[in-house]
Amino acid sequence: MKYALITGAASGMGRIYALRLAGKGYGLVLVDINHTGLLETEGMVGKAVPVLKIVQDLSVADAADIIYEKTQAEGCEVEVLVNNAGVMFCQGMAETSERMLRVIMMVHMNTPLMLCRKYVGPMKERGCGYILNISSLAAWMTWPGIGMYGATKRFVRNYSRELRIECQKTGVSVTNAYFGAVDTPLIPLKDSLRRLARGLAVMITPEKAVDRALRATFRRRRGVMPGFLNKLFLPLIVIVPDCLLGWIYRKAKPYLMKV
Repeated sequence: MKYALITGAASGMGRIYALRLAGKGYGLVLVDINHTGLLETEGMVGKAVPVLKIVQDLSVADAADIIYEKTQAEGCEVEVLVNNAGVMFCQGMAETSERMLRVIMMVHMNTPLMLCRKYVGPMKERGCGYILNISSLAAWMTWPGIGMYGATKRFVRNYSRELRIECQKTGVSVTNAYFGAVDTPLIPLKDSLRRLARGLAVMITPEKAVDRALRATFRRRRGVMPGFLNKLFLPLIVIVPDCLLGWIYRKAKPYLMKV
């Protein structure tokens, strides 16, 4: 049986990816630090497909090695890799703890890259594979408060393009999802602002985001950016002057969460 490996599978979009891919007949490798959440995801999947749960902190240096070794030991032939796990905070770099700066770099950059490195080779040998990396609209946004998030997502955007080119004519495709605001707990918004964002169609549902991303992945597209407003905003966000960004940041700073 072919398997799909999903990081951040204990909740949110990761859980939705798991349910959708199980519906396509894939066995599942569910990876998350949250053991209870993984059990809940497994329960929702039921017994239709085999499930391998891996409780793993993705911010440690050898996380990809541990995951790969466990899938090899269990004989899981990974055909789909979804690097979904993410961390987000809205805070200036100088105010963010050193621990959280390390965590976001490891979870967004190091571990997904190393997972690609581990699984792309076997995919090429079999002549078939699908990689879905989660970048963001923020990859184009050097905005204070989400600067580290955007910087790590820009890394994802760039290495995914390089890897996609390297995989041409091998049967392996690499797709980037450039999400804007998705209504998940990852985005630290107050309920009132969350309702406003949904009402203005600035924020989309996680189900819609997942379905669009998977459709693009299995069509072997290089990227997908769900939401008309995101495409509309893209050429504008890159030209906002630094002085305006600084003013916005100073006004927003009292409301930012500390991590």
